[in-house]
Amino acid sequence: MGNRLKDKVALVTGAGSIGPGWGNGKAAAVLYAREGAQILAVDLNIDAAEETRSIIAAEGGDCTPLQADVTNAAQVAAMLTSCLDAYGRIDILHNNVGIPYVGGPEETAEEDWDMLFAVNAKSIYLTCQACLPQMVAQGIGTIVNISSVASLRYVGFPSAAYSAAKAAVNQLTQNIAVQYAGQGIRANCVLPGLMRTPQIERYITEGYDGDAEQMIRERDALVPMGHMGDAWDVARAALFLASDEAKYITGIQLVVDGGISCKMG
Repeated sequence: MGNRLKDKVALVTGAGSIGPGWGNGKAAAVLYAREGAQILAVDLNIDAAEETRSIIAAEGGDCTPLQADVTNAAQVAAMLTSCLDAYGRIDILHNNVGIPYVGGPEETAEEDWDMLFAVNAKSIYLTCQACLPQMVAQGIGTIVNISSVASLRYVGFPSAAYSAAKAAVNQLTQNIAVQYAGQGIRANCVLPGLMRTPQIERYITEGYDGDAEQMIRERDALVPMGHMGDAWDVARAALFLASDEAKYITGIQLVVDGGISCKMG
């Protein structure tokens, strides 16, 4: 256990994992707790949130699991109430909810476009809208939004809705950073590249007709460092931004991608 977040309260959305192993939100929640934060672990799947709670509790930390759909404004408002009831404040809002989608404009149905924006962008707008007044009242708060390098450039395959939604997250974050900078609130993005998480494992094994292991090798080969990252790489970047070590940093897009976004193709 460390003390980088001692006496802080962190609300982590997407705090469970879609399958065995470590997803970005699960790793962030556990790492925040290891650094002294009390955690409200929010997930659409309450069993996944409960698993995260059990890991934190076994390590001596404090975590409350909560089921919520963060695309629903009423459930987001109730989520904030639950956080305040449990811990009395909110110091860190960590937005991790997101889903991938492959396809260009012609291949993307309207309902899929709307779903991607609801899950990947609207959810963050709703959680920020709900939590900012409390942070303003406290005079301090930190927001960490998980975006993607796909928000910056084409990533080798069409992902129009996903990329557009993640780009919206970047600009929402920068708007919040500037608007609330004078009120003690910071807002930043982490932009993961190719990561090997349970969500991606499921996508590769269930949504890909070819050799899944070959696909993983090909993804590894795209990265200058020679391998995909993992959830802990994202969580450690988020921890830095959430901590007082980053007290003079706001509005940035912290790329965590093994160098892949430096390549031209």
